[in-house]
Amino acid sequence: MRLYVFKSELQKGLRAFADDLAGSKLPPQFRPWRATGVIGPGKDPPHQLSRNVIEKAIADHGFQLWRKRAV
Repeated sequence: MRLYVFKSELQKGLRAFADDLAGSKLPPQFRPWRATGVIGPGKDPPHQLSRNVIEKAIADHGFQLWRKRAV
């Protein structure tokens, strides 16, 4: 599965993974969403996030949210 990475323009630090470039299943309350990258099949997601957990969440809910910590 190809994972598309999105950033919420409304909620600072909120990110999401989805399986479509349009992000059509992302939660509308955090729109607008901006695509920021793509992770190819078999590649590891950033920040040591579990690809299996992400793919299961996408299969169950259509997306996986995560929050990027301020550094």
